[in-house]
Amino acid sequence: MAGAGSTAGREGWSSRSAFLMAAIGAAVGLGNIWRFPTLAGENGGGAFVLVYIACVALLGLPLVLSEVMIGRAGRSDAATSIANVASQSGKSRRWGMFGGVEILAAFLILSFYSVVAGWALHYVIVMIFELGEVVGQGSPFAPAFAGDSQDAITGRMGELFANPGELILMHALFMAVTVMIVAGGVHNGIERAAGIMMPAFFVLLAGITIYGAFTGAFAEAVTFLFTPDFSRLTPVAVNEALGQALFSLSLGSAALITYGAYLGDDLKLAPTAGMIALADTCVALMSGLMIFPIVLAVGLDPAAGPVLVFQSLPIAFAQMPGGALIGFLFFILIFFAALTSSISLLEGPTALVIDRVGLRRRIAAPLVGGAAFLIGIACALGYNVWSDVRPLSFWPIFAENDILDSIDGLTGKVMLPLAALGVSLFTGWRMDRGLMAAQTGLSGARLALFRGLIAWVAPVAVALILLFGLFPGLLV
Repeated sequence: MAGAGSTAGREGWSSRSAFLMAAIGAAVGLGNIWRFPTLAGENGGGAFVLVYIACVALLGLPLVLSEVMIGRAGRSDAATSIANVASQSGKSRRWGMFGGVEILAAFLILSFYSVVAGWALHYVIVMIFELGEVVGQGSPFAPAFAGDSQDAITGRMGELFANPGELILMHALFMAVTVMIVAGGVHNGIERAAGIMMPAFFVLLAGITIYGAFTGAFAEAVTFLFTPDFSRLTPVAVNEALGQALFSLSLGSAALITYGAYLGDDLKLAPTAGMIALADTCVALMSGLMIFPIVLAVGLDPAAGPVLVFQSLPIAFAQMPGGALIGFLFFILIFFAALTSSISLLEGPTALVIDRVGLRRRIAAPLVGGAAFLIGIACALGYNVWSDVRPLSFWPIFAENDILDSIDGLTGKVMLPLAALGVSLFTGWRMDRGLMAAQTGLSGARLALFRGLIAWVAPVAVALILLFGLFPGLLV
């Protein structure tokens, strides 16, 4: 057990499985279901998948273990935890600034992530009406959007973007649910929500994948995903695989450090970190096996990019038997994935306010969530009434980005890799070896391998992600 009584007075997880569900929920989000299939589709499938798996093993896993370890050893919010571990190692507490970057990044990501999750909530509502219509006609396994043209189906996304009121309403509803869960605490809020949503998520993922295997182009999808075409493996593809391995695990966003602070001392961290990385990778691969058979079966482009989930798949649901039901279940799955990640994004800044300011959780969570909501309103308006606003126009790589894409770019290309670089350098070069061995439970060759990966491989890989994010022309 990793109970609350062993966390120095802090509220803690009731069990190892509770922590795993929450941590996997933090890692599994839109990055797995939306971004991974998109990147695999754009970069030729199998070769990209192989590089991605290698990046998870060599970069993602050591960083997952490092962040959870720092959280448990530091017993506080991400910034204070790193500072505490630095003190325990006889080093400057200024290393905690990287935890501060993680918390700020989480807060900013939450502000626009809630807007994007609102799109999924919008489509859940759309599919409820579609399902109700086909059920009312006595044909519950009929396709969705009967009689609608492809232009009409894809045009729904543009109609949503042009409606600031609905965008803000969906954003508000999603943020309210997130705040309510985090305000409930570790036991009654985060743990309980993860314990319900993650099993449901995996059932939905498996069910829709099986549906695609029987009704879609499953063999073609398997070939596409797992047959390497190394001619498509460009430097850009390798860098995107590196970035996906880093970001899909929620690294650099304070989530795993914060969740690690609620762990008891009896839990073995190395195998637990391995399970988090493995589960996240399996979800990414299964997402490809879920989406591509459906897309390929109706002749759509698997490299459609970000519109794949919200525009291409609704077209597929309009052409397949049971499309109304499967579409509803699919967007419920998307909603669950987004919500478990948003909970972890809110928890990091909330923990900081609780630990540093001394506010009660039921005040801190609405305060942080409310501030993120206000920034999110600007992101939503950036698709319509403020569509000409370019907040980072002075920065060439972000000069043409709207409000949401500017925050996304700033956090994804600068803040997350900078924070991950700091964590890898601190863990690999400044953290006390005895403390590291005690926290990880590793010894001998396994400890040496971990230290080698986190001290040498991770900093170089993350530095490349940061470099190429800031100077994309270097990859051309």
